[in-house]
Order: sequence, then C-alpha cells, then structure tokens
Amino acid sequence: MADSTTSKGLRRRELLTAGGAAAAGLLAGRLAADAPRGFPALPHNPRTQGGMPTRNLGRTGFQVGLFSLGGQAAVEQPDNEAVAVPIVERALDLGVNYIDTAARYGGDARWSERYIGAVMKRRRQEVFLASKTRDRSRDGSLRSLETSLKLLHTDHLDLWQIHNLARMEEVNEIFAPAGAMEALQAAREQKLVRFLGVTGHADPAVLMEAIRRFPFDAVLLALNAADPHHLSFKKDLLPLAVEQEMAIIGMKIPARGLLLSSWRPPAEGTSRLAATVPGTLNMSEAMRYVLSLPVSTVIVGCDSIAQLEENVAIARDFRPLADTQMAALEAKAAPVHRQALFFRRWEQA
Repeated sequence: MADSTTSKGLRRRELLTAGGAAAAGLLAGRLAADAPRGFPALPHNPRTQGGMPTRNLGRTGFQVGLFSLGGQAAVEQPDNEAVAVPIVERALDLGVNYIDTAARYGGDARWSERYIGAVMKRRRQEVFLASKTRDRSRDGSLRSLETSLKLLHTDHLDLWQIHNLARMEEVNEIFAPAGAMEALQAAREQKLVRFLGVTGHADPAVLMEAIRRFPFDAVLLALNAADPHHLSFKKDLLPLAVEQEMAIIGMKIPARGLLLSSWRPPAEGTSRLAATVPGTLNMSEAMRYVLSLPVSTVIVGCDSIAQLEENVAIARDFRPLADTQMAALEAKAAPVHRQALFFRRWEQA
C-alpha cells in the first residue's frame, strides 16, 4: 500500500500549490504514477430505460435521459440538505442519469456540490456527473477541480466545463498561456475528467469562437421558446454544435420560472431579474419546445420533489412538436422575451 507521501491526494495538493511551469511538470510527471490507468465503465442507471426516452450524448457513447437534474434551485440553497438530498435521491430513483453542478452553485460553501456529493457517496456509478470551473486560469481551475472532486466524493468527473463564457476577452483568457484550457486538458490526460465542455448564456458568437478553437465534447447552452427574439442560440450556435457532433445540453428552459404563467412578481413589485409580469407558457410547453430541438438532454433545477416528478413525466411522455407548434410557442413567448432571456447580453439592444 502506498504511504501518505505518495498518495494521489498529496500529489494533487503538490500540483495545486506549485505555480506555472512547476505545476505543469508535476502534473505531467509525478501525478502520472498515481493516475488511474483508465476510467470505470460509463455510468448506468438501471431505471433510465423504463423512466424516459434517451438520446446520444454527442460522441461520448453515453445514452442520456431527456430530463436531467440541474444543481441549482433547492439544490444550491444554504443549509437545505433536508430538501436538496431527497431531490437528488428521487431523481435517480426516477431514472435521471445526468446531474449538472458547478463550483459557483451555492456560493463559497459550494452547497450544490456538497448535497450532490452526499448522494454520490453511495450512487456515483448511476450518474453521468458534470461540474464546472469559473476560474479562467490554469492553477485556479486545478484548485477548483480538487475541491469539486472532494465535495462530490469521486475520483473523476464525467464532464468538466468552462463556466459561462460571456465575452470574447474571456475566450482569449482561457486559451492564453496558463489559462484554464491548460487545466482542462491536463486533467483529462491524468484521467481526472472524461470529457471537456464549455457553457454560456449571453452571446452565441462567444461560444462559437470557443468551439472553433478547440474540439470540446459538450456544450451547455441557454435555450427556451423566447430564444429567437434576441441573440438567438438556435440560429447559428446550435447547428455548429450539431455539425461537430457535440453533446448538447439545454438549460434555462423556463428561465428560472420567468417564462411560466405560474410565476408572479414579488410583493414589492420588483425582481432582481427585472421581471414584472407573469410568463406565458406552462412547463410542458417550455420543455417540449427545447426537446423538439436537436439537444441531447435538458437540465432543470427543482425546488421540490413534486416539480421533479412533473418534469420527469413531461420527458417520459414527450412527442416532438411540429414546426407550426414551435412557431406558435415562440410567438407566445414574445411579449415576455426580455425577462425570459435575462441572461443574454443586452447592452447593445
């Protein structure tokens, strides 16, 4: 048995405390002896096939359920374990086989990774597990990954992603020497992550530039029925991702509820997301719209088990919408498109 001075954990800590070329050298050399020879088999949730339809997760070889669990909503709230952990458990029981989280979810305490990790202790092999780094540097991203692996109680991620690229300057930053892309590629070489991805909400041109610079395995992109009304991701980014055979994960399906007719403005009449009126779609319409596009799956955060079960039922009964039905939902979303696309870049609008 290896002693504590040669453990993988210590090697990672040495890597993370080293700077610049020294860190790269440690990763390429000293970690290599401790890195696993290969990954375990792709995750398998035996309930997925009976729970909902599946699709190819791009070129990864994984069959993903149409509905996947996002690590926000109740799953990122502070001191909310009694609500959050049962949501994660129930999701797996219903056949969900993909969970998305991020270092930023839940603030500095990273509550989302903590709650999900509490379930991963026992059920890791049932879930294709994705997390993200918001840091734009190599060393900062490696430190973030170390914490993600610890909190999620795993020795590897199935997908590690650059979180929320919003500006061209950020693309240049991550691809610069000592940028985050060096961390992603090094982590993949050392079998700490299977696949690499990029995510974004604000501007399709930014994600397209990143995809052209590097053959990412996956893209997590914001899509909903309001999309065609401002800086559409559907128009050019989605076809590029399809052409590259990427795993395409849709997010912001109900725009944190702001696209839904069930949403109500706060009592004081203001919203931190600048939404002042109810939305115009129901959850079934919102999900069916995005699932009728060439996405692999959609991720949605849930506040309760009831919401989770509703979403899984929508995925289970999904039938693609006709072009006329898609156009009708886009028109229905038009009056509230600004609040439904709150995450887009608006300064030039």
